[in-house]
This record gives sequence, C-alpha cells and structure tokens, in this order.
Amino acid sequence: MKIEQLYTGCIAQAAYYLESNGEAAIFDPLREVVPYLEKAQKDNAKIKYIFETHFHADFVSGHLDLSQKSGGKIVYGPTAQPEFDAIIATDNQEFKVGFYTIKAIHTPGHTLESTCYLLIDEKGKQHGIITGDTLFIGDVGRPDLAQALTEDLTQELLASHLYDSLRNKLMPLLDELIVYPSHGAGSACGKNMSKETTDTLGNQKKTNYALRADMTKEEFIHELLNGLGSPPPYFPQNVLLNIKGYDSLDSVLKKSNVGLSATEFETLAAQEDVIVLDVRHENDFITSHIPNSLFIGIQGNFAPWVGALLGNVTQKLLLVVPEGREEETITRLSRVGFDYVLGYLKGGVTAWSKAGFEIDTITSITPEIFAQQLTSNSIIIDARKPGEFEAEHVKNAINLPLDTINDNFQSVPTGDPFFLHCAGGYRSVIMASLLKSRGINNIINIENGFNGIKQTAIPCTQFECPSTKK
Repeated sequence: MKIEQLYTGCIAQAAYYLESNGEAAIFDPLREVVPYLEKAQKDNAKIKYIFETHFHADFVSGHLDLSQKSGGKIVYGPTAQPEFDAIIATDNQEFKVGFYTIKAIHTPGHTLESTCYLLIDEKGKQHGIITGDTLFIGDVGRPDLAQALTEDLTQELLASHLYDSLRNKLMPLLDELIVYPSHGAGSACGKNMSKETTDTLGNQKKTNYALRADMTKEEFIHELLNGLGSPPPYFPQNVLLNIKGYDSLDSVLKKSNVGLSATEFETLAAQEDVIVLDVRHENDFITSHIPNSLFIGIQGNFAPWVGALLGNVTQKLLLVVPEGREEETITRLSRVGFDYVLGYLKGGVTAWSKAGFEIDTITSITPEIFAQQLTSNSIIIDARKPGEFEAEHVKNAINLPLDTINDNFQSVPTGDPFFLHCAGGYRSVIMASLLKSRGINNIINIENGFNGIKQTAIPCTQFECPSTKK
C-alpha cells in the first residue's frame, strides 16, 4: 500500500493518491486529471473510487473528468446532494481499496457534508486520516462558506457543528494517526494554517488552538470567527460548479488555447465585457504592456488572485502569456473555474507593438531612489495584508491591502504622485495595473517592495512597528 500527497503550491491544495493490490483511490483531485491516471497506470492499478471531502469553494475539483476517464465512482459524505451520479456514504460506511479500508466519518462544520476518511491497513491498524477542510495543520476550516448557499445557516451554527465534530469524531482517535489535510499555508479556507502539510493527530492536539481540551464551545466559536475576513467572491461560484458540474478540461483547452494575431486580439479586447490579463513577470509588465490590461503574474499565487480580484468566473479573458506557457495558464485558470478564455496574443507584446498598437508602462523606482525621494509629506500606499503592515511599515504609510482594492478605489489619492509597494514587488504591480485600468495614473511603484526598502539607508526611525508605537 502507498499513500501519496500531491501538493499544488499556487493554490495551497493537497490531493491524495492511495494504491493497494491493484486498486487505487484519489481524494480531492485537481481538475487536470492526467497525473492521477498516469500514477495508476504506472502501478498497474485501476482507480476504484474518487473521494470528495466536501464541495470545495477554492477550486474546481477534477472528480467528473476523472470518473469519466477512469470509471472510478465518486463518493461524498452524508447530506451531499450533487447533481450527478455519486455514492452518498453514510456515517462510518467502509469502502475497500485493495487490502485497505476507507472509513467515512461525517464531520459537519466547515460545510454540512464535510467528511473525513480514516485509512485502515490490511491488519486493521488505523494509519491516517484525510481531513479535507475540517482539520488543517495548526488550524481548522472556516465555517462561513456554506452559509452563502443556504439561508438558514449561520457561521455561528456551522462553527458549533465543527466544535462537536472535532471533539466527538476526531479527537478521540489515536494520537499516532497521520493527519492529511486538503490545504496548507496560503489557502483562504482557514486563517492561520501551518506551512507543514502533515502531522500526527497527537501533536495537533497539543499545538492546534482549536483542539485545546479545556476549550468551551463558546470560546471555540469566538476564537474561530475572530479576525475572519470575507471569503473571496469566486468561492460560492466554485461550490456551485462542484455541485452542478462543468465542462471537461479537454473541452476548455480546445476552445481557449487559440493563438490570435495582434489585429484579432485588438478587436476582441475592444469589447466591453473582455479583460486583457497579462501573466508575465512584473518586470516585463512594468516595462511594456497593453493599455488597460491587468497584471497577475503566473509565477505567484496566480489563480487565487485572479479569483479574488476578478470575482466572476464567467468573465471573458484574453491572455498575454510567456511563450510556451499558454496551456499551463489556461489550466491554472480552470482550477478556479475561469473557463472563458478567448485566446492568447501570438508573439506577445512585441507583436502588438510591431502592429502599431499603443504600449503603456508603469513608473517604477528602486528602493534606493525611494529612500532619496522620501519626505515627511510623501504619500505611501502599502498593499500588504494588515498583519504584515502591523508588524512593521514605513511611518505614515496607508495600508490598503490588495484584496480589498475593488471596494476601496475611493481611498486612493488622485492628485499628487504617490508611492506604492508590497512585500516583494508582485502585489504592488497587480494593484498598479488595477488602478491604471480605472484611470488612476499618479503611481510610483517601488521595486522589491518592503523587503527592498528595509535594505536601504532609510533610518530605522522611519519604520513603525508595535514596539516603536507610543
């Protein structure tokens, strides 16, 4: 038997591949299913089951394509009501995969149908538990995602269910069980996940704030909901895609992986309901880009930022992509449900320029030049998260987190030029592109962000953090 974690860093998601005696099971697969099929083929195994821990909000699962291509049966936990054929397991129902037994344990809280899967070997020994979004390393799943789809649900009620599930279903299990969660640090499905992606249940009982033995239900609900920001707008749309179904990835690639000439691209870009999305490196975008295009670089947390900032998964997109990464970009967009790519610009910005179309740039300076130009009257916008800002920031800077910009354009100064930075230079260029698309052009981007600013000759008195506040 083997159990393998297949971790995808850009969306902080873990799928799992289990094989025993010529049979295999996949847990929470991504939309591109070829890697799972190849693993099973290499092991000379047949995929028997595709287990889903819940209806995911942060990505579109590959359950339908994988079932169609492998013949494996889709399994959900109790109360799930998918609009396609699936096995709806009862609490404690067991499934055989080779010599292994998979036991479904219903753990409502993150969502009502949330289910963990206990892994039991041929000797009856409990080996591990796939916890989905019920239990993470250092955290538990947020309880406010399912309420958007059901009127009588509140986050308080779901948090109450989660408390009971953790105490009554998971915490009584063996300390030596390996916890296999569906997400790690960076996912918006929790608020304080560890960078580690596995641990023992016993260690989580000692270190995870949500598993404190002396915690009352009221304390749990308060701590879980405290500081919980609004979920990204694409989350409910992904849930519905996972419930109702979606086009196969093969179909999406066929219609979207289309090279367009500069003239064809310009004609489509002129339509009001189309966004030009540039996924190159931020330095390339700064130097030259199509006017009013949005930058979200593929080298960063690409798909989550697309989902968080564009919001509507039916948004029509035109792509500016590094050569050779067209299919990768379309695939990564499809992971979060953005299936309406109209094509990509053949030859990139060079072809656009050669065709005589206008090129735009972003004013961008080094941290050293910023240090020379900084005065007591300088306007500085810090695009980092509130926690990053609170830890340390340039004195008098305004914190305007990138994920809030769509609701806060009115907070951006439109008169004198202002400085804009993030931590390393990625998020500030995203924000700059969004601002420029709204007609705000008085931006001076700071390359390398706060990490670069801290290496300059700016005296430490120009930084403010909790220890220096009066």
